Amino acid sequence: MTEIEFIYDFGGPNSWFVQRAIPAIEAQGKVRFRHVPVLLGGLFKATGNKPPMLTYGHVEAKVAYDRLEMERFMARHGITGFRLNPHFPVNTLLAMRGAIAAERLGFGPPYREAMFKGLWEDGLKLDDPAVWAETVSAAGLDAAALGALVQDDAVKAELVANTDAAVVRGAFGVPTFFLGDAMWFGKDRLRDVVEAAGGSI
Repeated sequence: MTEIEFIYDFGGPNSWFVQRAIPAIEAQGKVRFRHVPVLLGGLFKATGNKPPMLTYGHVEAKVAYDRLEMERFMARHGITGFRLNPHFPVNTLLAMRGAIAAERLGFGPPYREAMFKGLWEDGLKLDDPAVWAETVSAAGLDAAALGALVQDDAVKAELVANTDAAVVRGAFGVPTFFLGDAMWFGKDRLRDVVEAAGGSI
């Protein structure tokens, strides 16, 4: 199978959309996704980019069209359950360090599921350490071990390194996809990168 790198941050709602579309794509057996956690705030700071709601929030037609594209994407991929987080924007530093730590502890996929669901289906304030720990525990994961590891300097450094490497390669936001050195940005380019990798949607 051909590997597609999926550069993501839990705080980007469009990363949730892609995450929900991935299982059906991978089930075809032609492509697989490698999740690469980054810090979206770090991407913005390094590139001078800003969240869409700050850049285009005053353009009513653009906001309405973005909502339409969300609905189209969900319909195309059979996705349900999305709702805007009432605490948005949520600082994802803890959650993203947790993604690095969870991989090291061997439970990356269920941790990602807990974070994505918590943020974009359950509306949780996951930058609150207590809420984060409760969410991890509710998913059946070792919150104590994970909570200790997120403080490890090597974990912190890996998240920084992932973010810096993505910037060097041209990333400025999430979701970003890489197929070799070729880059695609945004959930609406998911079909393009999958087709370029030999798969289909």
